[in-house]
Order: sequence, then C-alpha cells, then structure tokens
Amino acid sequence: MTGERRPLAARPLTEPHPSRLPADHPDRERILAAHAAALEAGEAGYLDPGSGLFVLTAGFLARRGTCCGRGCRHCPYVDD
Repeated sequence: MTGERRPLAARPLTEPHPSRLPADHPDRERILAAHAAALEAGEAGYLDPGSGLFVLTAGFLARRGTCCGRGCRHCPYVDD
C-alpha cells in the first residue's frame, strides 16, 4: 500500500479499524477521546495517553491522500 492512492474506508474518521485499535484495548476510550479532540481542533495528531508517543489523526492521514503502509493506528484507508 505504500504511496498508493486509494479511496477512504467506509467508516467515520473517528473510528479506527479494529485491527489497529481493538475493542478490548485497555486505553481505547482515552485514545479515542484524544483522537476526537485532535480531529475537532484540526491538529495533525495527539499524544498517546499510554506511551506519550505522537500519533497522527485520521484527518491528517486522509488529507495526505495516500497510505504509507506503516500501520498507522488511525489509517483511514484500511478496510479489510
């Protein structure tokens, strides 16, 4: 998928693919809240509540226009 132009997945940008953020992830609610706040503010990303690492939002990744193939948590192109 690297650099490949693809359509966005048929799900809201607020909902990551289950393979990237499983429903039973212990920090799921905090992650989704941080992601939603960053999306609403138009920010490129947020700090992961557990690790402190910077995570790109689905909005930023969608605006980029291609999938980088690096397994981003909020990749808006993953649909399988």
